[in-house]
Amino acid sequence: MTLYVRFAAHMDALLDAMIAAGDLPADISRKAVTVEPPRDPSHGDLATNAAMVLAKAADTNPRALAEKIAAKLEALDEVASVSIAGPGFINMSLTPETWAAELRAIESLGADYGKSTSGNGVTVNVEYVSANPTGPMHMGHCRGAVVGDALATLLEAVGHKVIREYYINDAGGQVDVLARSVHLRYREALGEDVGEIPEGLYPGAYLVPVGHKLATHYGSQFVNAPESEWLVLFRTEAVAAMMDMIRSDLALLGIHHDVFASEAELQAAKKPEAAEAWLRAHDLVYDGMLEAPKGETPEDWEPVELPLFRSSKFGDDQDRPIKKSNGGWTYFGADMAYHFQKAQSADQLIDIWGADHAGTVKRIQAAVAALTEGKARFDVRLVQMVRLLRDGEPVKMSKRAGNFVTLADVVREVGKDVVRFTMLTRKSDAQMDFDFAKVVEASKDNPVFYVQYAHARIASLGRRAAEAGMALPAPDLSRLGTEELALIKLAAQYPRTVEAAAQSREPHRIAFYLGDLAAAFHGWWNMGNDDAARRIIVVNDPAITSVRLFLAQQIGQIVRNGLALMGVEALSEMQ
Repeated sequence: MTLYVRFAAHMDALLDAMIAAGDLPADISRKAVTVEPPRDPSHGDLATNAAMVLAKAADTNPRALAEKIAAKLEALDEVASVSIAGPGFINMSLTPETWAAELRAIESLGADYGKSTSGNGVTVNVEYVSANPTGPMHMGHCRGAVVGDALATLLEAVGHKVIREYYINDAGGQVDVLARSVHLRYREALGEDVGEIPEGLYPGAYLVPVGHKLATHYGSQFVNAPESEWLVLFRTEAVAAMMDMIRSDLALLGIHHDVFASEAELQAAKKPEAAEAWLRAHDLVYDGMLEAPKGETPEDWEPVELPLFRSSKFGDDQDRPIKKSNGGWTYFGADMAYHFQKAQSADQLIDIWGADHAGTVKRIQAAVAALTEGKARFDVRLVQMVRLLRDGEPVKMSKRAGNFVTLADVVREVGKDVVRFTMLTRKSDAQMDFDFAKVVEASKDNPVFYVQYAHARIASLGRRAAEAGMALPAPDLSRLGTEELALIKLAAQYPRTVEAAAQSREPHRIAFYLGDLAAAFHGWWNMGNDDAARRIIVVNDPAITSVRLFLAQQIGQIVRNGLALMGVEALSEMQ
């Protein structure tokens, strides 16, 4: 049991005892009670707000309650001292032995340090990427892919069963355009000079192989045939080819989905009709006419009676049509049915969307709230586009893709780990620059390098001790000094960081934490540059070498654990 989990348990046991003694009412809620580091490290190692949040329900003042709680905390072997600050905050300082025990816990738990079971029994569906199957992946897709995949891994680390899902948008007009684009390449493969690719079709050279395949298989059968004879066939073949390409691109990032859900199959299976029937049965869809909007008329408004979802009942600014006047489903109607389907096999849903979908968040949240009767937690994480630079200058576009730099191009140039780590160095909804020169730069300003360098340095220590032929005794952790204890205290924050990142759906917190840990480690390492006695490997002092090396190795373990959550391999050597 890690330190913060253990102290949360201490607090629970302490409050149970106070209830038994009649100092607290039996039905008192403890949800708001926290045990965490104080904002000011000079106040101690841990702080609890228990007295502040429980005093009212206990019909007493916070200070008086704090004194009772403090007395019980002071009795714990792990606690060196307790103080009460202000109106009732309780600060604790822990014994050096307690921190030494946490270091041992890191060693014993190894790769499992930071993992928990808090999410056990809760299934989470994470839908991410879901790029239109019309071409190769670009860097905007890449960021969403990495954020979604890292979040899925993070949720697994805290005990959730996770379904990684990709929604194939294969029912819209864009796949008909794709089919027509492929038909052009098919004719080209049969020897026709197609000239410039007409406006409105996909120009990328990635469709050339698809055209060749169809030409080989069907010959000239469809060259002059009416569109009605080949559109569905070419659409099916083209979408399949694009999805193969997308899967291949994602594999370069180490990303593999559990489920690929097809919009076309969803509609063929009458899932939108089922969702509409359920909503009508619960008086959440009605036939009505939306008022004509003032000013510019939006695309989804028509002066006709349409089936409307009561999204205003769930926080949206107006009710939304789920069908068009021609009987086809609106994007919202189809999307609503898709989420209804996902909710059948998951307790919580997470969508990773491009920032350009921000306007639809409220309405789909309203739909999920209605369809799950408010039982399913549903989060939408928005991801901003990525601006590609090379030494500060915008990168030229890819001829293969037609109008953008492909994900595959980037991964092949700088490597999977650099791409994945970099994508997590900012909040997903913040703008991001990806500079090819900066992300491979060997400097502390490059977080990818800085964290990897910390791990490589730690790995080198064991090699250096072995090369020196040092016979190291078992580490005596009582030899840990003030600087070493400070490093352990930061290391002990890792499990809390993992829990908080999972709860907030923010995998970038792991990258931020690793940056702080790496900085602290490098600072500790650098003390040896000014004072040989402060070096980690002290050849003439095996005892101090043993304890410092042990500490460094546990820091390395946490770096590996954190990088694994990000889908990044920890380097033991760097060029």
